[in-house]
Amino acid sequence: MEGGRAEEFGNTDLMIDDGRIRCWPVRDDVGREYHDQEWGRPVRDEARLLEKICLEGFQSGLSWETILRKRPGFRAVFAGFDPESLACYGDADVERLLAEPRIVRIRRKIEAAIANARVTVDMHAADETLAGLIWAYRPPDRPAPRSWAEVASSTPESTALARELKRRGFRFVGPTTVYAMMQAVGVVNDHLAACFVRDEVAALRAGE
Repeated sequence: MEGGRAEEFGNTDLMIDDGRIRCWPVRDDVGREYHDQEWGRPVRDEARLLEKICLEGFQSGLSWETILRKRPGFRAVFAGFDPESLACYGDADVERLLAEPRIVRIRRKIEAAIANARVTVDMHAADETLAGLIWAYRPPDRPAPRSWAEVASSTPESTALARELKRRGFRFVGPTTVYAMMQAVGVVNDHLAACFVRDEVAALRAGE
């Protein structure tokens, strides 16, 4: 479950689960841990940022729950999304991945992940980082949303970042996809006002 996708569960309000208020319904421990320990917390690690960009692309047309459950498989076969390792994948690797049941097997998305890694490596060679690029589009903090009706699907910042990522050669990086990534890696904090981890995430972001 990503920010802005509560409609996948037929619910756009808060979810009370195990006595705690969360932003969306969680169906299992995987979803609970993702919401409580990961979503919205600041990320600057290059492999994790590349992973998020690529998995957001794979998610298109599917539920985030599906991608989250398959994430261990994605990490196993995509070299942990280490940019330098993944950038070395070639045609034989694409064919191998098309037969891999642990991931979403769509050729253009597999090729996009490899292309995204290569762009990231090119950035590193130019003394740039993916973290530096993504966090440069951090918007001013805004009041905590009270419901998902107040959460945008894209913003001027995500539109600008999507444009820059595409210019550099990244694939599957439209404004909505990029905004979901920005939410997930803490560039914005869209935890709802009543969510029990909202303040903790805000404190972590304040240190960035």
